[in-house]
Amino acid sequence: MRSERGKDSPDGRRWRVLGALLLGCACAGAGCAMLKGPVAERLPSQYTVRRDMLQIRSDSQVGDDDPRIVELAELRQEVRSRLELPEQRRPVTVYLFRDELRYTQYMETKYPNLPARRAFFIGTPGELAVYAYWGEQVREDLRHEYTHGLLHSSLQQVPLWLDEGLAEYFEVVPGAAGRINQDHADGLAEMLLHGWKPDLRRLERLEDVSEMQRADYQEAWAWAHFLLHESDASRDLLLGYLEELRSPVSPPLFAERLTAEMPRAEDRLTAYITSALEAGIGRATVSADR
Repeated sequence: MRSERGKDSPDGRRWRVLGALLLGCACAGAGCAMLKGPVAERLPSQYTVRRDMLQIRSDSQVGDDDPRIVELAELRQEVRSRLELPEQRRPVTVYLFRDELRYTQYMETKYPNLPARRAFFIGTPGELAVYAYWGEQVREDLRHEYTHGLLHSSLQQVPLWLDEGLAEYFEVVPGAAGRINQDHADGLAEMLLHGWKPDLRRLERLEDVSEMQRADYQEAWAWAHFLLHESDASRDLLLGYLEELRSPVSPPLFAERLTAEMPRAEDRLTAYITSALEAGIGRATVSADR
């Protein structure tokens, strides 16, 4: 989750919509101006790039050597390798609109219930699709939403906290110091100073993005980062859980397994936030006794 970034305020970030369950509600926000009819309903189609199970359709010229497209192919390999995911079961299509206006017109026409956001992942039985536009933050938007697509194309089920936590994790480019999301690290350190404590059981009970607040996205990211980096044991726990999510049969809640196999996991996450995350980016470390 981000603090003030365009339309993504602290209380209103991009939503990942896993299904079309919310269709039919009124347009978000009064006085939205948009075109009606064929133009507004038209998806980008002029330029198409295909890379294995990824298809990019854009209404601005784009080639398969575009660095942002190349990066998505590299991201696919990284996600599969780091998470040891199976082969994709379904392709992911990325629709890139030439500008924010065209994107907004389409989304408000086709999905009038959704709030104004820079990008969406929408998964339905017929298609796994990412919708975005060529803006200043298209790189991180594509990395985030495409990660959702990869998870849902490889796994039978993806719990919300893990879906968002991993998308936030892979949104950050590999070369960033410590693979740290700066906004999340700062926000979590501040919350710890005010008595906040991580609670995976509570987080795991959230089932819809409308239930998630800014702190929930931050905590989801922290758990993902912690599990992938804290130790070999934490990483093995996560990979084992991801393997079980390949089955349509829901495994036990991850928090139960974590409690059994990693005692005082919340305390370890707190220590991880106050040391590894903060020190890893060269910022002032929040002492555990403050």
